[in-house]
Amino acid sequence: MRHFVTASLFLALAAVPAVASAKDTPKPPTPAVVSRVVACASVADPQQRLSCFDREVAAMNQAEKSGELVAMDRNQVRKTKRSLFGLALPDLGVFGDSEDGDSSIETTLRSVGQNPDGKYVFDLAEGGRWVQLDSRNFIIDPKAGQPIRIRRAAMGSYMANVNKQTAIRVRRIQ
Repeated sequence: MRHFVTASLFLALAAVPAVASAKDTPKPPTPAVVSRVVACASVADPQQRLSCFDREVAAMNQAEKSGELVAMDRNQVRKTKRSLFGLALPDLGVFGDSEDGDSSIETTLRSVGQNPDGKYVFDLAEGGRWVQLDSRNFIIDPKAGQPIRIRRAAMGSYMANVNKQTAIRVRRIQ
């Protein structure tokens, strides 16, 4: 019987597909307009190199003005990731790896209300609206300006602690 359990466990584990890590996600290709600017550095003749840089930087500037190219620094990426926390989005490889601090968010309540079912609805300072799913009560009612921490929980769910009180189950609705 013991061998049967061991073999069953082995087969069950073997049947679980391997999960690719965020490091396995391919980096999006460098936009052609950026690659052309970088390529100018390899031009040997100084006059031709300067001419190449002038031409390609002008093209890159035009691409940015037209919206064809969008450049973001690391802080802008972090801010965008925070504003998207809790939304089910495909991994486009644009906002860094998923292990880069996005298992929770700590912010401030912009506003608090209740829906017709008596469940709390929270608007966060970074944007996003969350609704309470369970029927737990707060010891102290949540108010705008209080801190909130929302973290990923089991099986795609989320838990929120408002003002360091006991966690409630929540879901992002906007």
